Amino acid sequence: MRHEHPHRHRIEKVTTPEAPSPVGPYSQGIKAGRLIFVSGQIPLDPRTGKMVEGDFKKRAERALLNALAIVEAAGGSLDSVVKVTVYLRDINRFPEFNEVYEKVMQGRRPTRAVVGVSGLPAGADIEVEMIAFLED
Repeated sequence: MRHEHPHRHRIEKVTTPEAPSPVGPYSQGIKAGRLIFVSGQIPLDPRTGKMVEGDFKKRAERALLNALAIVEAAGGSLDSVVKVTVYLRDINRFPEFNEVYEKVMQGRRPTRAVVGVSGLPAGADIEVEMIAFLED
């Protein structure tokens, strides 16, 4: 006999047209109770589904904004973000990324990890994931 877990209904899929549609078997985000987990976002334009053209800073901004759009769709905001993980194909772009990050995060300083990686989906040079916490 299976017991329904009392909190099972508190896990919800988060979707928004303000971020790219998933290109695989995953959700844009998951809201689990008061936590929001955002899948890694690459610099795809949510309107076209294509990689953002131009310089690295534009792509970094798009990846961050895609992740934030999912946080917002779940009821969160910039202030809700508690953890950011960033994957860079070229770790030497760290200073450029930091410039964009400061601007987008508007002085907020959640915990963060930045990792240099050898490759990312769709040939992207940056991927960003976030965890956010909703107040009561």
